Amino acid sequence: MATDEVAKPPLPPYPEMILAAIESLNDKNGSNKSAISKYIEEKYGDLPPAHASLLTAHLARMKESGELIFLRNNYFRADAPDAPPKRGRGRPPKPKDPSAPPPPPKPASPRPRGRPPKSKGPISDAVAPAAKKAKTAPSPAADGSSPVKRGRGRPRRQTAAA
Repeated sequence: MATDEVAKPPLPPYPEMILAAIESLNDKNGSNKSAISKYIEEKYGDLPPAHASLLTAHLARMKESGELIFLRNNYFRADAPDAPPKRGRGRPPKPKDPSAPPPPPKPASPRPRGRPPKSKGPISDAVAPAAKKAKTAPSPAADGSSPVKRGRGRPRRQTAAA
C-alpha cells in the first residue's frame, strides 16, 4: 500500500536550527535575525505560520540564557572564538594602576550616623510627655442648626436668582 503523502522529517528544535544557521552563515560580524530566518526557511522549507514570532522568542530566550551574544543587532555564538567579550551593565570601573600605593584607610568618624537615641536619664523621667487632646464632636453652628458638611472638591458657583 503506497501512500501519496511523502513523510517529511520533523523539524528540529528552534535552538538547533538557530545555532546551525549562525554557524553556516559564518559571518565575522554575526548574523542578524532576517539572515537567520532566510536560512531556516531555505533549508527546512515547511515552517509553521508563526515562524517569525517563534524565531524572535527563541532568539530572546537564547540571548537571556547566554547561548547567544547580541551585539549591534547581530547574534554570535557565545562559545565562538571571534565573539566579542561579554560586558556587564553600567560604566566599567577605572583601570587599577599596579604601581600606585593602596589608598589609606578611612578614619572612623567621630560621630555615628543617624539620629541619636533618646536619653533615659532622670531628667526625662521628671518631664512627663504632654497628653494628646481627645477629639471632640464638632460644635453646632451659632444659629442652632447643625453644621453643613461640605462635599469634596471645588464648591459650585452660586448663581444670582432674580
